[in-house]
Amino acid sequence: MERRTALPIFLAALIAGASYYASHWTSLPPAAHAVWKGSGVGLLALWAATQARSTDGWLIAAALALGATGDVLLETHGLTVGAIAFLAGHVVASFLYLRNREKPRWQAGLIAVAVTALSWWLPADRSAAPGIALYAAGLGAMFGTAAVSRFSPFTVGNGAALFVFSDLLIFARLGPLATSELPGLLIWPTYFAGQALIAWGVVSALARERRA
Repeated sequence: MERRTALPIFLAALIAGASYYASHWTSLPPAAHAVWKGSGVGLLALWAATQARSTDGWLIAAALALGATGDVLLETHGLTVGAIAFLAGHVVASFLYLRNREKPRWQAGLIAVAVTALSWWLPADRSAAPGIALYAAGLGAMFGTAAVSRFSPFTVGNGAALFVFSDLLIFARLGPLATSELPGLLIWPTYFAGQALIAWGVVSALARERRA
């Protein structure tokens, strides 16, 4: 499918993802809520798949699909199962970015360690810290490898940073921001904006290379 033809799928993804923010103030059956939540990134994954012409194209589609799966599983099966799907997505995304690395690996490692350490520190329940740190190692690796990849820092780099910020808000809600309304207001928009920027940045870069 040509990029121009597939653009409505991307626009539908933005509408679905942005509109999900209204779910904070609506009462829906659990199944409808889960479908709505997964539709934004799910449509991003579909859009990426329609544009995939190479291994890199399919990798970004797979990473997004795992993110959409995580969104749904968080609602239907809880935090641990959902986190496993997200962690798998981070592994796929990290592999994609490493295939397209243009800066030293140690920079990616430094970012990954920083994200992991901060995530481990945030929860007040210290028994939860090891599991959070394990997930955060994958999250940090995704951010770090995105930062050292050849993809645009404006789209992919900032998108990965927003994804990390969203998850840090989740961890902070278990600790210093436990009584704050801020995480509830910011977690979804920063997460979805991050996924949309990543999708657009990678898919657009690959498309430009095909036309060159």
